[in-house]
Amino acid sequence: MSLKHLLVLFATALCFHEVFAADGSSQYPLLVIGASYSEGKPPFNNGIAPLGGIAVGYGSYLNLGEALTRNEELPGFVINEAQAGATTFARSQRPPGAPVCSQAAWDSYQTQLQKALARVALPPTLTQYNAKYVLVTAGNDCLHSGAIGVPQAQAQFCTYADMTASVDRLVALGNFALSRGITPIYDVAPRYDRLDLNLFRAQYHLAWVINEQDYNTLRNLAQSRLKAELPSALVLDIWKDFTHIGDGIHPDYKTATNAARIVARTLKERDNGQR
Repeated sequence: MSLKHLLVLFATALCFHEVFAADGSSQYPLLVIGASYSEGKPPFNNGIAPLGGIAVGYGSYLNLGEALTRNEELPGFVINEAQAGATTFARSQRPPGAPVCSQAAWDSYQTQLQKALARVALPPTLTQYNAKYVLVTAGNDCLHSGAIGVPQAQAQFCTYADMTASVDRLVALGNFALSRGITPIYDVAPRYDRLDLNLFRAQYHLAWVINEQDYNTLRNLAQSRLKAELPSALVLDIWKDFTHIGDGIHPDYKTATNAARIVARTLKERDNGQR
């Protein structure tokens, strides 16, 4: 690409950047990463996908990324790199009853964020971004036997050290985002009594799901550490009125819509406070 073309791209990027900045941070694209709460589809990689590519609810499911594009208080600009079934770490699929892992795989949250940033990187340096926030929703870490990273027959319940390592990755992700000028927004996982994880286990043919005590330990650990160690981040209880779609774990239409509204209003209030 010639220098002239690069200068034109740079000038165009600056023009858009100034327009969005004048209108407030909520006018920027909102980056979204995470698992099935953010995106109902698993990833396809060269024709191979976990779960055969089947979407949550066979496509009849409103994920948070889509709910955000429908929210009238946001401009509808969403860069969604989340993957249904993802964990904070990269892993291959471990089908129930299979002795080995498949070639289908999920990206880590770090990779998801790097992909999202690449979508909004401004020329010529590609080190500044047409975005201000990244929404990070809870992953499948420690929740069930298919999310451990080994064949399900070998999968063990997470220890406290495993839970700590999962939160470590969320904290590291937040620090990485902040180093790029992006403010992370984390959700608080739904309360255990709003879910039906045994129903989820049965429907998805899982060897086991997390018990109530461990779920609450992981939920509380993530919430407390993110608030304490990332004071510049936002930690929002967007699932406080959670109702599932009938599978025990995924939010229904109203729940996703309400969650998107909380995110949108929070960003709008921050914009108004910064002017």
